Amino acid sequence: MSTRTPTTTAPGTRPGGGAGGRRPGGRALRIVLPALLITIWFVAAGIGGPYFGKVDEVSSNDQTSFLPASADATKVQNRLGDFTSSDALPAVAVMTADRTLTAQDRQALTTAVTRLKEIDGVESGISPLIPAKDGRAAEAFVPISSSGEVATVVEQVRDRLTRAAPDGVSVHITGPAGFTADLVGAFAGIDGVLLLVALAAVLVILVIVYRSLLLPVAVLATSMFALCVALLTVWWLAKAGILTLTGQTQGILFILVIGAATDYSLLYTARYREELRSTPDKGAATLAAWRSAVEPIAASGGTVIVGLLCLLLSDLNSNKSLGPVAALGIVFAMLAALTLLPALLFAFGRAAYWPRRPRFEPEHRHNAVDPRGLYARVGRLVARRPRTVWITCVALLLAGAAGIVGLRADGVPQSDLVIGTSDARDGQKALAEHFPGGSGSPASVIVEQGDLQRAADVLLAHDGVDAVTVTSADSPSGSAPVTKDGVGTVGRPGTPAPKPTVADGDVLLQATLTDPADSAAAEATVRSLRSDLAGVALVGGETATAIDTNDTSIHDRTLIIPLTLAVILVILMLLLRAVIAPVLLIITTVISFATALGVSSLVFNHVLNLPGADPSVPLFGFVFLVALGIDYNIFLMTRVREESARHGTRPGILRGLAVTGGVITSAGVVLAATFAALAVIPVLFLLQIAFIVAFGVLLDTFVVRTLLVPALTYQVGPAIWWPGRLSRPAGRHAADVRPDPAPAR
Repeated sequence: MSTRTPTTTAPGTRPGGGAGGRRPGGRALRIVLPALLITIWFVAAGIGGPYFGKVDEVSSNDQTSFLPASADATKVQNRLGDFTSSDALPAVAVMTADRTLTAQDRQALTTAVTRLKEIDGVESGISPLIPAKDGRAAEAFVPISSSGEVATVVEQVRDRLTRAAPDGVSVHITGPAGFTADLVGAFAGIDGVLLLVALAAVLVILVIVYRSLLLPVAVLATSMFALCVALLTVWWLAKAGILTLTGQTQGILFILVIGAATDYSLLYTARYREELRSTPDKGAATLAAWRSAVEPIAASGGTVIVGLLCLLLSDLNSNKSLGPVAALGIVFAMLAALTLLPALLFAFGRAAYWPRRPRFEPEHRHNAVDPRGLYARVGRLVARRPRTVWITCVALLLAGAAGIVGLRADGVPQSDLVIGTSDARDGQKALAEHFPGGSGSPASVIVEQGDLQRAADVLLAHDGVDAVTVTSADSPSGSAPVTKDGVGTVGRPGTPAPKPTVADGDVLLQATLTDPADSAAAEATVRSLRSDLAGVALVGGETATAIDTNDTSIHDRTLIIPLTLAVILVILMLLLRAVIAPVLLIITTVISFATALGVSSLVFNHVLNLPGADPSVPLFGFVFLVALGIDYNIFLMTRVREESARHGTRPGILRGLAVTGGVITSAGVVLAATFAALAVIPVLFLLQIAFIVAFGVLLDTFVVRTLLVPALTYQVGPAIWWPGRLSRPAGRHAADVRPDPAPAR
């Protein structure tokens, strides 16, 4: 028998090998694999990075292209090319003065309008100068190519007219092209300002959370690399026409990837720190942390992805596209958090947490909960008064939810989409003062040639219609007026009437409305015309597009919200292997969402004085809040289930809260900060989504996940896992017989 002195080895190692008894070649693999992962992500991010400046090449902000094929406005839009060779967006140049325009004024403006054809992107067919009846304004219709840089062309048109305008004459560009230019300008800061604000906010929070220099950089690098690769993938899918990318989708993608990747990274770094305290070997710690984090991260990301993909059932093409775009972002956020970050932290080891490097403490694994910690103290409060805590929380949440009755989410005028200054909005106001409000944005009516006069008579008889024209290639202006006496040229008796352009037996009528195209009065007019012309004609145009968009959005949220809840409920049941716990989690999430929406309604109406909200705002708020809010449920309850299997349900609840409380709080604050960054883009929709999601996430973080869920589950006890093994006497830990109000130590 050998009498050699036994070799002293570190826990978790065996003589002759590394952690876990590594085989020959294992050390090389531990070096090569992380290096390979880091290299792959660096290369992919390097390729994707330049695409930040190319998004506008594949993005679209044309509202009509988002509609379903079944919408009347879409059918009309798709056929406009049959009646005119141009797909131009009409810009309405409005020139006003506080005095009557003189003949010299009108001549100078006429010359300037005529010379607009010299600008690249301005198509032929510029209308002559049209003086207002009051003599203090004039307008001209300028067709701008929709395939070019609309915002740039509009700016050039505005500048040229402004320079040529006589003293005292103001120039505005409105109409569809003007509003498109305003919207493009509002989204111009997405690639720069939005990213900088979001990353700066996240960096500050991470430095405060970690009190480290290297770790925040590693986490931010993980988020940015995930975003670069996601953008690269989405760009090419949009280029191929598989996805529709819009300004608002782009902004949401940026924020969602940064927020989600940071959240998943926070969960992994917390687990890695725990393992570094429990084992001396960073390789073993990496593997143990990855195994512990992969289930909650995969489950959380998978739940968000499934919730987002429910948007594929939307009839609105913009919503339908957002689902897969955002889901792809979450996929890359998960992959980065589970591959790139572990590789980076393995390379850095304990130095990643400097100056608060975690030390190897063998006793840590059996004493992971610090009874002096904030969330351990919260757990003791929950254990002492569980019923009082959850009833108080529910009462407060329901009080906030009462504000939902004041939510005005039935659509907003196009002129209110951009926050702050808007030349198109100012132009529309000037237009309404001196001309029919619908000038430049007529209702488009497609009718069979034989029903032309019948449809025109219906249009002319409506108080909301000022004038009717028919598209005609024979007319110098491209259209001819229609009266109750037929097609003719007003003011030129004896002139042969132009023949309407006929396509597949149909003609195109244009009805100028008396009210602005985005007003409630104009919408009422179009709805009335559709009713009067049912079975005879299709009514489209800007106003009809807004109507169809709002109606479709309302249908979508009625369908998608309950379906998303059902899908997430099933996922939670499979994850937690229980029924009661998932049902309670879904109920708390719904109450939390209702509270966020109710409080947001009060803020929008009485603090910010906003004009209302798009019908899709509640839907988007729901999808993001519920899908992302479930993340924190999963982070908490997977750890509670893990601890319950070891210590019993009630002690497991308190231990799970104590261990995950800091991570969930940090993740919630990060996610709220990233979504709040959307408010820097001056678009009404993004401002409202920013507030709803940021407030809702903070509510989830500090109230629902910290107090309400632990108190409810503590009150119910082991039955929370019904019908799973932990709910049965044989599967319960002895600690559940007499629950200890303090976390196990």
